[in-house]
Amino acid sequence: MGNADADYSSRPSSARIYDALLGGSHNFAADREAAKRLLAMIPAAGEMARANRAFLNRAVQFMLDAGVRQFLDIGSGIPTVGNVHEIAQRRVDDARVVYIDIDPVAVAHAGEILRDNRFAAAVQADMRFPEAILGHASVRRLLDLEQPIGLLLVAMLHFVPDDDAYPAVERLLAGLPPGSYVAISHGVSETAADSALDGVADLYRRTDVSTATGRSRSQITRFFGDTVLVPPGLVWVHEWPAGPQGDGDPGDMAVVAAIGQKP
Repeated sequence: MGNADADYSSRPSSARIYDALLGGSHNFAADREAAKRLLAMIPAAGEMARANRAFLNRAVQFMLDAGVRQFLDIGSGIPTVGNVHEIAQRRVDDARVVYIDIDPVAVAHAGEILRDNRFAAAVQADMRFPEAILGHASVRRLLDLEQPIGLLLVAMLHFVPDDDAYPAVERLLAGLPPGSYVAISHGVSETAADSALDGVADLYRRTDVSTATGRSRSQITRFFGDTVLVPPGLVWVHEWPAGPQGDGDPGDMAVVAAIGQKP
């Protein structure tokens, strides 16, 4: 763990910037500096991070209510307070959770947090290779791919270029059984925050991801493929599922979210 920290602490990562925006402690000076620069460009970035985390909570609760007992969280970052295993296992002791992230430091931190949790695991993997994720030993050990799964893609697809993102999500959904759900939140390129997008893209190019870009609502809806969108469909992240959840100005939010069910 210490060696991983030493190797990666000088370069910010998307997962640890997110942790810094949430006020977490699993980040380094480079991540905090990047978060500070991001806030200078998009003052609502911290609010957006918190709104994404709150949506994650509501999405998991919704899926639990629908009978889902296993979750695959891709681009999970660091599973700190309020993450999937805490939400799910608070209600269902043996709910199964596998976290996937490309950042080795995030996965190392996650491994320490989950060391004594036999129903959760963290795996370092790249979402561009879905078959490797679905075939990974930890995924196969914890998740039953013949029973509905909650696929969580929260605040991460805007870090993946189109040529990789669309086919990867399509193949992930194809590998899940009927009755599974997918939750997506995504930066939308239709707001007052557009003027800062070039600066944001440049900031993230210096991290572990190759891009950071918003997409239009129609481009985001395309990720859901043949799934059936749960009402109210694609809405501002802090308004899913039934109107404003806490504070948030849609003009500043710049993030939308939805959940779809695989027929």
